[in-house]
Amino acid sequence: MTTSQTDRIRELNDIFRTTWLTGKVLMTSGVRSLPEATQSRIAEAVQNFSTFNADNDPHGEHDFGSVTVDGFKVFWKIDYYDLKMEYGSEDPANLDITKRVLTIMLAEEY
Repeated sequence: MTTSQTDRIRELNDIFRTTWLTGKVLMTSGVRSLPEATQSRIAEAVQNFSTFNADNDPHGEHDFGSVTVDGFKVFWKIDYYDLKMEYGSEDPANLDITKRVLTIMLAEEY
């Protein structure tokens, strides 16, 4: 993958993660079982996440993170699918052929 492709994937991931537009957001049953106020704070923490480093973002795509909210450790992950969401995307840098899915889960569900 070229640097420009990685830069584009990172840009698209950041736009999606911060706005929840251009893709689908899923919260696991563990997150959904938490109080609505906690779910809301988790959503805000994921959208505002910015502490990417070599340990949590080794490929520079901003596609994974971890936050702790109200004592709950939460992971979030962005995956790339074709537009029908049947297979992985052939080119996550190309928004025309890629549907992003952001999954938010309790760390214990991973």
